[in-house]
Amino acid sequence: MTCCEGWTSCNGISLLVLLLLGIILNVIPLAVKFVDDDDDHKFSKKNPISCFEWWFPGIIGAGAMAIPATTMALAARKRGCCNNRVGMFLSSFLNVITILGAVYCMWVSLCALSEGPLICNPQDYKNVSCEFSFKKLNEFDSESFNLQWFLSESCRSPIGSNNHTNITGNIWDKDKWDLDSQENRERVIHISVFLGLLLVGILELLFGFSQIAIGFLGCLCGVSKRRERYV
Repeated sequence: MTCCEGWTSCNGISLLVLLLLGIILNVIPLAVKFVDDDDDHKFSKKNPISCFEWWFPGIIGAGAMAIPATTMALAARKRGCCNNRVGMFLSSFLNVITILGAVYCMWVSLCALSEGPLICNPQDYKNVSCEFSFKKLNEFDSESFNLQWFLSESCRSPIGSNNHTNITGNIWDKDKWDLDSQENRERVIHISVFLGLLLVGILELLFGFSQIAIGFLGCLCGVSKRRERYV
């Protein structure tokens, strides 16, 4: 196996792990509302933890859009279609889709982390408040990005106010990690899921660029003749 084929195979395995992880992370907040049987929080059954898991950043962005490049890269491990110049070129081309999916996953995750879970906006704690349009995603401003909804003692807004509370607390406060509280539970799930998806998107982006580079190298330099006899 040439270095190009070996690195392509490694990229394929890494992308496979990442796309599965992205799908699992995206499913977590979607599943939570179906397993919460607390009668005191019936309204939580009618709503997701936030609006942004319904954009499917892990299922579509980090998952489905990474499948073509992952399949092509894993073919090198089986002495398949990547063991030639055309295969290496295709592996590079398909990783453009992976990069687009990774960027989508990262962007939605950043928007979700900036806004926080729906429970932090009790006045808008309804599905009808979820605006599924690219305009909403474009409104994200990296300069105003913060995790105040998570770092504050309570992310709930005062009654009659649309602003988040300004009370800051220690992230290591015991009460912050009390998962018996619905607010704390949804905050922890929200930040864990979307930080995880953000990391998955970043890693997929790096592996995608890596495969584009190694794919073009394999396309220019070719693969070993000894290996081609087995194809």
